[in-house]
Amino acid sequence: MPPVPFHKQRSCDAVDQGTPRFSSPDTTSNMVSCKSLLVSFGLVAGTRAQSCWRNATCTHPTEASFPGPWDENNFAPDSRTARPKSVLSLSTGEPLAAFTSSSSSFSTIQVLKGNGSALVFDFGVLVGGVTTVNYTLTGAGPVTLGLAWTEAKNWIGEYSDSSNGNYRGPGQALISDDGALFHDVAAPGQGSYTVPLARLRGGFRYLTLYLVTASSSNSTTAAEDATLSLDDVSLEIVFQPTWSNLRAYQGYFHSSDDMLNKIWYSGAYTLQTNAAPPETGRVLTEDIWDGGWSNDAWLGVGSSLLLDGAKRDRWIWPGDMGVAVPSAFVSTGDLESARNAIQTMFDFQRPSGIFPRAGPPYLDATSDTYHMWTMIGAYNYVLFSGDLGWLASNWATYLRAMDYIYAKVLPATGILNATATGDWARYINSMNGSAPNMLLYRTLTTGAFLADLAPVGNGSNSSTTTTTTTTLGTANLTETWLSRAKTLKQAIMTHLWDPAKGAFIDGYKNRTLYPQDSNSYAVAFGVVDPSGAEAASISRVLTENWTPIGPSSPELPGNVSPFISSIELEAHFVAGRPDRAVQLMRDSWGWYLRHPNGTGSTVIEGYLADGTFGYRSTRGYTNDPSYVSHAHGWSSGPTSTLTEYLVGLRVTRPAGAAWSLKPAFGEVPEAQAGFTTALGRFSARWRVEGAVATVEWDVPEGTRGWVELGGEEKGRWVDGGTGTASVRVRGACGSRSKRRERLDSSE
Repeated sequence: MPPVPFHKQRSCDAVDQGTPRFSSPDTTSNMVSCKSLLVSFGLVAGTRAQSCWRNATCTHPTEASFPGPWDENNFAPDSRTARPKSVLSLSTGEPLAAFTSSSSSFSTIQVLKGNGSALVFDFGVLVGGVTTVNYTLTGAGPVTLGLAWTEAKNWIGEYSDSSNGNYRGPGQALISDDGALFHDVAAPGQGSYTVPLARLRGGFRYLTLYLVTASSSNSTTAAEDATLSLDDVSLEIVFQPTWSNLRAYQGYFHSSDDMLNKIWYSGAYTLQTNAAPPETGRVLTEDIWDGGWSNDAWLGVGSSLLLDGAKRDRWIWPGDMGVAVPSAFVSTGDLESARNAIQTMFDFQRPSGIFPRAGPPYLDATSDTYHMWTMIGAYNYVLFSGDLGWLASNWATYLRAMDYIYAKVLPATGILNATATGDWARYINSMNGSAPNMLLYRTLTTGAFLADLAPVGNGSNSSTTTTTTTTLGTANLTETWLSRAKTLKQAIMTHLWDPAKGAFIDGYKNRTLYPQDSNSYAVAFGVVDPSGAEAASISRVLTENWTPIGPSSPELPGNVSPFISSIELEAHFVAGRPDRAVQLMRDSWGWYLRHPNGTGSTVIEGYLADGTFGYRSTRGYTNDPSYVSHAHGWSSGPTSTLTEYLVGLRVTRPAGAAWSLKPAFGEVPEAQAGFTTALGRFSARWRVEGAVATVEWDVPEGTRGWVELGGEEKGRWVDGGTGTASVRVRGACGSRSKRRERLDSSE
């Protein structure tokens, strides 16, 4: 069953009537429409990239698993060498002309003449890597070429946006800023400048080039009249280093909602920009006192690692693993970068059992929540990859990590006392707060899943008083950890649930704060019954934080966190409110994707509820809005949730040996998605016409799946292969399931 494109977009308010069937419409008009949109973002689809990054070994497939018209939404460049799409005025930010290179006719626009003259080169999407400028100097020298980069259009100019921390000393005096790079042009004629590898820019869309003539005390009329023609500007792309074809996605998504399609692909592309070679990490800020930045720190093992962000932080931050790894799996299919990042964290485990809060060169170990996110990341990797060899080789490390965190559970209350209080950005990090306890519950349940797959020695020594897991014994860890999770759930409900509010409090000392993170975790991680009253109440309470552009997080007031909102998306889907999840995507991710000063291609780290980019201005980011990352993998939640919850296709056993298909009808008339595992290609699509929803799937033979379409019946198991099913629905696009009249499948 090859994936097929849809008819022209339809609204859920005007559902077509007719028999339940899939058809193959004329794709020409669909592709033309997509191409028009593609050009507006500055991309040109076509030739495959010809090489991987420098000395990296190519490991990724060279072709997309699911080619189709949806590829027009893919923001990835078609070559490892990228060039600008247009030239902008620095003073107005408005386009002056399309960019031309030396292979094109000469452009009179791409000329710098006189001191301070400047042009902005717009690459159309966020990119990252090593910049090269070819030029011709006419007139007397010497002159200097200045280069400055920025992700957001707000900061185009003679200074780059911030990436090194922009830390301030006494009296808030600026210690170090990124500034610009300068290249001296001594004599007339042709020349070229390539940025040193250590000064590569990991993420930017806009490059400002400007001319500096000699100082006024020595200047001559000839030097002041010097003209620098910019013959070519190019970029050697650094991200996704082991891919020869940057567009060879192993997953796809497509629906009748154009904005949802773009949101999905913006998350996917963000994850590509976050996959980096190990020698291109951010140097610690305290090592850069004289301004500028340096991106030549060692990041970890392997040839490609999943980082926090493209521009910054160019380090491994395991808080990303709960969102970024599932999204990478369903989209790019890049689990290599995730594995190397997680392995690096495992390799730097401290003797106590705690994992670092971040990877090299930082390696600070001050966060119990990030410790648990590393463990959850290991679960995600094994689930999606089926790499049981990796699990076996790291199992002893995992057991020490579990011993470390569970030893902090207080016997008197059964609540985790997370003494290493570092966390994602929230203002108050309570040691016995609800957020770390929700994460411990997730750690125990996912740990139980892994224990069931673990090598010989899956047990704990029941003869010891501490009941540690690192000593081999006979007790089954799966049962032990599930039992502990059940006990923890009871303690959470006893001590942290507010029945009057219908939500979880932040902690003992902050009983009037109902955090976005812990309440989202509670539903998404199964601390509360997804079909119960608590989940329904939490879903409703979470909407109390909503603004027109996303939730203002109570635990980080005035800030919108797409990271925590990514978990909230899952919570609404799990609670049976896909309408809220999709609305949140449109409000928050759609807002940024449409923002005239954004990248138009990636997902942002965070922003303020007033619509400015000053995320965390008063919480560690020194009131510098340009420091915020505009390509942050922890914000890519829509990419995984649209596949796993809207289309409803997800793996439930390693590599998809078992899977489930549970569509969320009601928000769009039709949707489809697919991904690839070691077992093969998995895809599903559905369409609502009239009062009937028709679902089709195509999965590898030998697998087994649970298909549930709603209604009175609970679904059933089906064998792998191809299948179809139909269900009668009611409401716009099937927003409310009616009694299912049949579940027909043909494998």
